[in-house]
Amino acid sequence: MPDADTQTRTKPAVLILLGPPGAGKGTQARMLQERFGLVQLSTGDLLRAAVKAETEAGKRAKAAMDSGGLVSDEIVLAILKDRMQEPDVARGVILDGFPRTTGQAEALDALLSEEGKTVAAAISIEVDDDAMVRRVSGRYTCANCGEGYHDEFKQPAKAGVCDKCGGTEFTRRADDNAETVKARLSAYHAQTAPLIAYYEARGVLERVDGMGSIDAIATELGDIVKQATA
Repeated sequence: MPDADTQTRTKPAVLILLGPPGAGKGTQARMLQERFGLVQLSTGDLLRAAVKAETEAGKRAKAAMDSGGLVSDEIVLAILKDRMQEPDVARGVILDGFPRTTGQAEALDALLSEEGKTVAAAISIEVDDDAMVRRVSGRYTCANCGEGYHDEFKQPAKAGVCDKCGGTEFTRRADDNAETVKARLSAYHAQTAPLIAYYEARGVLERVDGMGSIDAIATELGDIVKQATA
């Protein structure tokens, strides 16, 4: 349930959350939703919902996917526009996964302008690549209950035995290895650098240290949201 911070809002917030895989965007977006009443909108979820609802844009997206093609920016923007007309987003939205290019950013600005809106803040959760590789590549979980562990930061009290359920089987995601994580980070930086420059030039870029604790990052993000929507 949104807290008192939502009572001070004077305009809907359109926020963009940027950050590499493993930076905690999902966790932080959920916390912002609870605190400010914002709605997280991810491209994948939007597409699936539109296809399921059989909206006009959803039908076009399904046709593109069924033919093995990519869903065009035009279709994604049409789906986003439809979603932003719904009453639950009246307090504002957090865009996660869109835009990914400056072309998409320009198209998003045009769409928002038609609605009398602008991007209030583009927030870049910034990480140290070497530390992020260690953080992500060391993760593993209990195969029985899903409790999370880490080679360096959180090992079971008794080696090989889950603290929570006593299970002795553990699993690792296939893509949680150092080489894969390095490749994902490299691709993210290459893709996002122009976006960061784009929003910095428009005076709406905010940077957050993504290597702090979850609570510290949440506090910094909350301050940015309050400032951006005052």
